[in-house]
Amino acid sequence: MKANKAKHHQPLIILGSFLVGAFIIGIAGALQSPTLSRYLAEEVKVNEYLIGLFYSVNAIAGIAVSFLLAQYSDRKGIRRNIILFCCLMGIGNCITFAFSRQYWVLFSVGIFFSALSSAAMPQIFAASREYTDHTGGNVVVFNGILRAQLSLAWVIGPPLSFALAVKYGFTPMYIIAAAMYSIALLIVFCFFPLTRHKTLTAVQKIQSEPIFTNKNVIMLFLASIFMGTANMMYLIDMPLYVKQILPASPSLAGQLMGLAAAIEIPAMLIASMLVPRFGNKNLICFAVICGILFFIGMVFIQNTKLLFALQLLNGLFIGIVASIGMLYFQDLLPGRTGIASTLFNNCISCSIILAGILQGVVSARFGHQSIYTISLAMVSLSFILCLIIQPPPSTIKSPSQVHH
Repeated sequence: MKANKAKHHQPLIILGSFLVGAFIIGIAGALQSPTLSRYLAEEVKVNEYLIGLFYSVNAIAGIAVSFLLAQYSDRKGIRRNIILFCCLMGIGNCITFAFSRQYWVLFSVGIFFSALSSAAMPQIFAASREYTDHTGGNVVVFNGILRAQLSLAWVIGPPLSFALAVKYGFTPMYIIAAAMYSIALLIVFCFFPLTRHKTLTAVQKIQSEPIFTNKNVIMLFLASIFMGTANMMYLIDMPLYVKQILPASPSLAGQLMGLAAAIEIPAMLIASMLVPRFGNKNLICFAVICGILFFIGMVFIQNTKLLFALQLLNGLFIGIVASIGMLYFQDLLPGRTGIASTLFNNCISCSIILAGILQGVVSARFGHQSIYTISLAMVSLSFILCLIIQPPPSTIKSPSQVHH
């Protein structure tokens, strides 16, 4: 009887470990990213050009390395072991930043560790998808809850990061981030399932062909980059734009961001529950319509109350895309959850790079308001791409066998 109870509770413990692991790794990332530019400027004492170079190379390295690890994991890797390796690299990255103030050491060793650790989160999403597929759980709802954990980590992490850096300095902050990776490593080692891949069938060998011959994946990839770039340009530019048009409200930008974040988390969870009824494509298209309406509002509205009202559209847009986007990639690439999850993650990295370049150039030459016109055009184009996508007639489950 006790053995049966233990067996019954085991899947719940494993699913709980996915949630806790994702949250802690999310906190570790959210401790480091927000203060990175300040760390490089104040502690390492480099100019803005070297800071920009660091960000760009770090993002490109993360995209390349996480994609290579995803290919390896989908072919023959055990995801738990890859996540453990990524956590170790995260610890190495934090220790490097904690004790070195040499730019080129950080640029070489730091970026090397950072790129390898960046694959942890997409691998967790891939592992959770395979496990819930195997155990017959509700993949969509669990993915939404898992994604909400990451969002929650980014609600808590940035203010904690600044508080630690200001009060205690950067070295303690990075040591705490290393401790987070260490805790996550223990959780992954003790509770994550071992996933072994079987020999690929003929159908699955076809699915292992180059992803960029898949037109649906290409269109979703481009649409996701357009949506992500529009959102990132808004996040970068909005505090400057609001200060220009409403100088009497210095805290307005933070309030708008906070309200949107508060709407995003329930939007993620509700969207996950609605997928069986409406499907990924319809929900994504609805989200993009919300995005189009939001950016139309940003082009024309300069009223505080209406800007607050617009955040409902913004929260729905980002929350639904963040929740469903990764699942959509996974459904378009059945049996290749690692690559699918990493593709979605890399869309975000590409968007950050493009948004940083575009926002600076466009706002300097044409003014802040032109940012939202370009964002509107990008989101409108992404809507057309999403309409063209034809989902596969059936989803083939990942060829995995779970042992724990």
